[in-house]
Amino acid sequence: MTHARMKHAGGLLAYMAVTAAYWAFMLTDGALRMLVLLHFQALGFSPVQLAYLFVLYEIAGVITNLYAGWIAARFGLTVTLFAGLGLQVLALLALSQLDPAWALGMSVAYVMVVQGASGVAKDLSKMSAKSAVKVLAPKGQGGLFRWVAILTGSKNAVKGLGFLLGAALLASIGFTPAVLVMAVILAVILAACVIGMPSGLPTGKQGVKVTEVFSTNRNINWLSFARVFLFGARDVWFVVGIPIYFYAVLSDGTPESKRAAFFMIGSFMAVWTILYGAVQAAAPKVLGAAHRSQAELVIQARRWALALACVPAALAISVWWAGGPSGWLTALVVAGLLIFGALFAVNSSLHSYLILAFSSEDRVSMDVGFYYMANALGRLLGTLLSGASFQVGGLPLCLFTAAVMVLLSWAGARRLR
Repeated sequence: MTHARMKHAGGLLAYMAVTAAYWAFMLTDGALRMLVLLHFQALGFSPVQLAYLFVLYEIAGVITNLYAGWIAARFGLTVTLFAGLGLQVLALLALSQLDPAWALGMSVAYVMVVQGASGVAKDLSKMSAKSAVKVLAPKGQGGLFRWVAILTGSKNAVKGLGFLLGAALLASIGFTPAVLVMAVILAVILAACVIGMPSGLPTGKQGVKVTEVFSTNRNINWLSFARVFLFGARDVWFVVGIPIYFYAVLSDGTPESKRAAFFMIGSFMAVWTILYGAVQAAAPKVLGAAHRSQAELVIQARRWALALACVPAALAISVWWAGGPSGWLTALVVAGLLIFGALFAVNSSLHSYLILAFSSEDRVSMDVGFYYMANALGRLLGTLLSGASFQVGGLPLCLFTAAVMVLLSWAGARRLR
């Protein structure tokens, strides 16, 4: 075997190990989000209170992504990947100690702190996995776009299964046993990774300055701006609005209807995320990326963002005009959000490729960290607006806000060179 083939085989093994670890993390992350959302919704939390539960999660993501790139550049991607997995295990164990007898304020504060730790864990793992692709992916013929699309698409499909898993565990064995089961599974995965992680990932280098986390690349800065509003546009209806809307439609307050609502909401969010992930993985073929230049893909990022903005705008008008829930309206909302998911997936996949294409290998972890800081900032903005928008104007306002945010993302994409 030639040296080049051996290097490629080693890179492929490292890529597979990183992907498997990332899958395991995202399965528990999706399940945990659904467990927390549905558990506290059933306890009578308002939309704004539910949004508060995820605020520190997103704030932690903003801070973590900003400095995780420097940590990875200094100490290596393997260190940050393992730290993310280990911290998630600790967060799950801490959440299992939640006491139903605690006062409402104390419960909210405790869950916010634990979710904050989980947010740090997620973004350490995400930054490590995405940065690894830049280093390990084969050069030429769309290899980078293909590998990052596979990683990102499969991750979202797994996270969708996590939504379904969380809803199923909550309905079948309850909150605390479900959290403990996930902690054990992730601990086993972490142990396997520590023992068997192949070589091939950067090990870090001395002399990397913390101030270098801020990018001076114009394209990276504008792409990060576009990313803020792209993900804000998703989470403004995804985090609180749609689950609460469906819960109100599907549950009449009886225990049986609550369990059925949990399964239906979890199933919808799982299907939406799985399909979103499948489209992400197929995005290079959809776009013909192997035969397009980087400049052509920048143009595509603008066009797909503009197409995406039309969907929540049309849905907002439809829901507002209908005046109240009905069978046909629910079907229309489901269909419209699935279309949104497909268009959103192509936009997200283009962004995920472009950030790596714009980055240089010597500072990829810092550029990716800065970019995903913007991603987390968008999720934070969407989370806050999701609870507030639903509280003020219901689902129509959530969807209208999403349309405005996509237009802002399109404006950022127009500034890319």
